[in-house]
This record gives sequence, C-alpha cells and structure tokens, in this order.
Amino acid sequence: MGRHHARVYTDIDETMLVGVADAEAETAEAVGRRYNVPWFTDHRELLVETRPDLVSLAVPTKLHLRVGLDVLAAGVHLLVEKPIAATLEEGRLLMVAAGDSGRVLTVGHVERFNPAVRELRRRLDVGELGRVFSVQARRMGPFPARIRDVGVVVDLATHDLDVMRWLVGAPVTRVYAETARRIHTEHEDMLSGLLRFESGEVGVLLVNWLTPTKIRELALTGERGMFVVDYLHQDLYFYENVGADSYWEDYGVLQNVEEGAMTRMRIDHQEPLVLELAAFARAVREGLAPEVSAEDGLRALELARALVASGREGEVVQMKQEPAT
Repeated sequence: MGRHHARVYTDIDETMLVGVADAEAETAEAVGRRYNVPWFTDHRELLVETRPDLVSLAVPTKLHLRVGLDVLAAGVHLLVEKPIAATLEEGRLLMVAAGDSGRVLTVGHVERFNPAVRELRRRLDVGELGRVFSVQARRMGPFPARIRDVGVVVDLATHDLDVMRWLVGAPVTRVYAETARRIHTEHEDMLSGLLRFESGEVGVLLVNWLTPTKIRELALTGERGMFVVDYLHQDLYFYENVGADSYWEDYGVLQNVEEGAMTRMRIDHQEPLVLELAAFARAVREGLAPEVSAEDGLRALELARALVASGREGEVVQMKQEPAT
C-alpha cells in the first residue's frame, strides 16, 4: 500500500511528496528514485530531514503504535492504514497522542471513499430505501502471501464492519461468528459472521481468503427494495419492491414485497485512494475533523476482535455500549 500512497501523493493537486521510508533499503530506494524524492530506511530520519506536514503509515500492523507515536511526537498529521493498531489499547494510545499533539489522526478505511458507497449513503440519507432491514457483505478472494501478522477478520472484514456502521448509523450490540483456518498457518482465513445493530438491523459477513476469484459486494435490504454495491467495478444497483409504494403512505409499514425493476445508478468512477488522501490533506489544511476518525477505527477493530473471539469460543459476544457523540 505504501507504493500506492506515494503515487497518489505525487499525482494529486493537494499534496507534494517529499520523501519515503521503508525498512528494506531496496524498496525505499526504488520508490524514492521513481518519484525523485529522498528515501530512508529509518522513518525517524525522514521526519527530521524532510519535515513533512502529513504522513501515511503503511507498515505491518504490529508496528503501528511505535511508528505512529514517533510521527505524532514530531508534530505530523497521520493517516494509519487499517486496522488502527494491533490491539484496542494500542489504538487508544495513538488516539490520545493525536489529541495531545493537536494533530489529525485518521484511519485508512478506504471503502468509505468508494464512489458507489458514497452514492449509496446519499440515497439512504434521503430515505430512498425506507427502513433498512439487513446489510450483507461478501468479501472473498485468494490468499495474499503478504499477510502474515493478522487473519482475514482484522485484515478484510474491518472494511465492511466500518462501512456497515457508517451506513446503518447505529452501534452493534452483539456479534456471533464461525471461523476456520484452512490455508493460513496462524490465523483464521474464513469468517461467517452475524451482527445485531442497536436499531434492529441484522448484518451478515461472508469473508475468506479461499475463493479463487475476487468478490467485493454489499447489499442492503429495506422496505422499498434492495441496493447492491459492486465495490470492484464501482457499480450501484437498486432492485425495486413495487409493493412498498402501495402500502407505505397508508400504513407506514411494509405490507407486501413484489419484484420490480432493476436500475443501475450512474456513478462517476474515481480511485478511492485518491479521494481518501485528498480528503486527508483538506482536513489538515482547513483544520477539519477527518472523515474517518480514530474512534471509527477503534470501533471497527473492536468488532473484528469480538468476531475473532466469538469464532474461537463459539459464543455470542455482547458489545459494550458506545459512548454518546
């Protein structure tokens, strides 16, 4: 991911890339030479020598706390790739450090910036689906050799956990999961998970590193029909429930479900990472709250850890009540 961040920072108008750091000298030099910027094998040298305004942190999860604290201590705004940290306590330490330093801390939940997801959020906000009943996510594909320090729940399911919370607009009260390890040597590589939201919606997660084709799909079912997002192609479809309009005004509740037309929404396709990093730069420049907060990152990690625990213990996990905002 670090290579992609360097490319985008070079390309967008909001930023200028001033340096890169990687513990592997060959990688650091290759990226530095490609973008004609200084390169370092120690991130602390980068912070001293280039004095950046903001930094993207794309290192193994176990290093997020140590490197992130160094960045914030240097007075630099920070985007940390998801998950926010290896543990909830480490994530909280990063959040406290950002608050103490007065610097922006955001988490790279890039699917929030997928144009199809953003259009879905807009349509939900104006009530096009009516009440939401359920949200289902399928995120599957082959095993990525680069992932060794976490399982599929923390690495992949965190995307959908964050998007689900954002779209539903309510905290999760309990979770249940079945997990399995089939290829990964240390962590789970398959998840079937259930979520219950405080406002009554049910979430379903099917996530694995075992499927020989990449699937990234989200579906929301409600009174007026069903929205389906294809993350990979940035497509948004609406399957109409023609029975809803007949009864909605008179009864205020759904009385019937009938198959209606399917509509493919017009989406202005853009690279989500470009939108994410541009939003990060604007938040820094204009003194705004980031679109994805450290608290959002903590909640996604908390849910992921609860799913892992549920899969390990075979029990429902009750979630602590989220603080009022």
